[in-house]
Amino acid sequence: MALCGVASRRKCEEIITQGRVKVNGKTITELGTKVTGREEITVDGKKIQKEEKVYFVLNKPSGYVTTVSDEFNRPTVLDLIKDEDKKNRIFPVGRLDYDTQGIILLTNDGELANKLISPKSKIEKEYLARVDGVITDKAIAKLKYGVRLENYKTQPAKVELIEVDKKHETSLISITLTEGKNHEVKDMCKAVGFPVKHLTRIRFANINNDGLGRGVYRQLKIHEVKVLYNL
Repeated sequence: MALCGVASRRKCEEIITQGRVKVNGKTITELGTKVTGREEITVDGKKIQKEEKVYFVLNKPSGYVTTVSDEFNRPTVLDLIKDEDKKNRIFPVGRLDYDTQGIILLTNDGELANKLISPKSKIEKEYLARVDGVITDKAIAKLKYGVRLENYKTQPAKVELIEVDKKHETSLISITLTEGKNHEVKDMCKAVGFPVKHLTRIRFANINNDGLGRGVYRQLKIHEVKVLYNL
C-alpha cells in the first residue's frame, strides 16, 4: 500500500486494522497478509496500483525548507517542482537547512531513501563552506579527525582548504562527511572557532550539481539510480 502511494507504512497499518482494505473483495484486517501483486486491492472502495518510481535531483536555493509541508508556511523544496512531477507523492531525501544551498534528492522510493539516510550506509556528502576568519592548520586537523560537540564526537571527515580571502578575512573549505546529523557542518566549524557564513552541498554520493543552476532540478539517469542502490 505504501508503494502505491496510499500513505506511510505506519498509516497503512492503521488503515488495514480499521477494516478499510479489501483483497479480491474480502476485507483484510491482519497485518502482514501476503499478496502476489495480481490481486485487486481496494482502500475505501478505491482500487490501488503500484506507483512508478521517480528520482530527481534539485539544486536547492537558500530560503526553502526540505519538507513536504511547513507549519510556518515557509516555501518548501516541492514548490520548485512542477505539478506533473509531483503526482507520484515525492519527498526529499534527508534535509538541508533553510539557509543552506545545494544538492537534495527527491523521490517516492522509500526503500532507497531509507538506505541513503541510514548512518550504516556511510554515504558521502560533500560541502563547500565559506567560514569566518583565516582558518588554521590546527582547525583543519580537528575537522579531519573529529570534533567534540555537545553530545557526541564527529566521525573523521575529508577536509581541504580551497582558498583564503585575507582582504575579507574568510576561508573556503571543502568538507566531506559520512554522517547526516542536523547542522553538523555548522556545529563543527563553530566548535573549532571558524563559524560558517555560507554553506553549499555540492555532492550527495555520486550525484553532483554540475550544470544545474540554482533552483533547477532534473530527473536522475538510470545509471545514477543503479549506483545509489549499489552503494
